[in-house]
Amino acid sequence: MSKIKIKVKQLITRSKKELAALYIAYKRKDVPWYAKVFSIMVIGYALSPIDFIPDFIPVLGYLDDLILIPLGIYIAVSLIPKDILGQCRQEAENASQGEGKQNWVAAAVILIIWLIIIALILMRFL
Repeated sequence: MSKIKIKVKQLITRSKKELAALYIAYKRKDVPWYAKVFSIMVIGYALSPIDFIPDFIPVLGYLDDLILIPLGIYIAVSLIPKDILGQCRQEAENASQGEGKQNWVAAAVILIIWLIIIALILMRFL
């Protein structure tokens, strides 16, 4: 495997772990509200099937995922106190080792929200 593929694979793996830690931090009461709001926005965008720039547009379609998601994760992580973030990362690591399940409930909620938004837009224009 080339060095670039290995680096991209490592970035994706680390991003998944950070997203899991952000979700755990979002549920905690000792995390500031603004960090929770930003974290859930980043998680929602990362899990959302709809992007700001659609993936079918050459180069730009994937660049928004390669830039916006890591940038969002970086900002969200910087808003959470370091000691709390460390605990959340450890909890996310333990959860990923102990469970192989995917959170279908969160995915379904995000999908339903997008379907409602699309339906409202279509009703407005039709």
